[in-house]
Amino acid sequence: MEPKFLHLLSCIILLLLLLLNPFSLFTHANSPHHHHQLNTQKPSPMNFLKTLIGARKGTTSKGISQLKKYLSHFGYMNRNNNTTPTHQTDDFFDDNLELAVKSYQTFFKLAVNGIMDANTVAKMSRPRCGVPDFGLNRSDQLYLRIPTLASHYTFFPGEPKWPATKRSLTYSFPPGERSDVNQAILHASQIWANVSPFRFSYIPNYDQADIKISFQYRDHGDGFPFDGPGGILAHAFAPTDGRLHYDGDERWVDGVTPGAFDLQTVGLHELGHVLGLGHTTDGGAVMNPYIGAGIRKFLGQDDINGIKALYHF
Repeated sequence: MEPKFLHLLSCIILLLLLLLNPFSLFTHANSPHHHHQLNTQKPSPMNFLKTLIGARKGTTSKGISQLKKYLSHFGYMNRNNNTTPTHQTDDFFDDNLELAVKSYQTFFKLAVNGIMDANTVAKMSRPRCGVPDFGLNRSDQLYLRIPTLASHYTFFPGEPKWPATKRSLTYSFPPGERSDVNQAILHASQIWANVSPFRFSYIPNYDQADIKISFQYRDHGDGFPFDGPGGILAHAFAPTDGRLHYDGDERWVDGVTPGAFDLQTVGLHELGHVLGLGHTTDGGAVMNPYIGAGIRKFLGQDDINGIKALYHF
């Protein structure tokens, strides 16, 4: 009788376990946690551009309002332009938007037709720095003068720079920040030091540093919110602000890894903004606003020419 009793007891225990946790016999592959891991890939915030291929003046299409917001943010159209007050935020492709698209196409050496053709959409869809390519208060006719510029590099409006008495800059990270960014910024700052009069040094006191480097998410209080994976990668402010922000939603590595962005390359670009450089049309320069995944870039001659022209050394 004892074996039958033990068998019955085992059945009762198993039944109780199933009642208490009905998922206990599921494999790990079917667990909610694993399912969540498989669905962490989020769509790019730039996907709206795919629906705009072929859009041109006079058309109405869903996503044009987002395109206006994109081009306004990066300095290609004036959000306070009173000549077209009724079409600033709607989905109508008006004259002001056509002018902005032409300005964008000219800056990046695309066919200047004012149409959202495949090459223009492909360019806009790439991950990039969040700093505007121009000041938002620029003349709408600037694009007509871009091809005559002798140099590619640009500066912030008003050419802000660090004072002549300030050539040693300190940098720091907030307590608990990821450690792989330390070496990346060390190397990036050394690269700028090799071609400029500046010297950089790390200090542990984040609040006292000239350059404050951190990872931020979405709306983080500086007026320039990040947009999640695949859109804006980072941004920094003109002298002598010193803030440099990486988008924490991106996949970051210190090195070259397919599908990930290099902390050193993006840091090198953003430090250029911290020193006062704007964006360049030169695709070989680190100050070009578009930064691909899985690559490492260094300074180009245009970057060096720009820093020399800004600080006259």
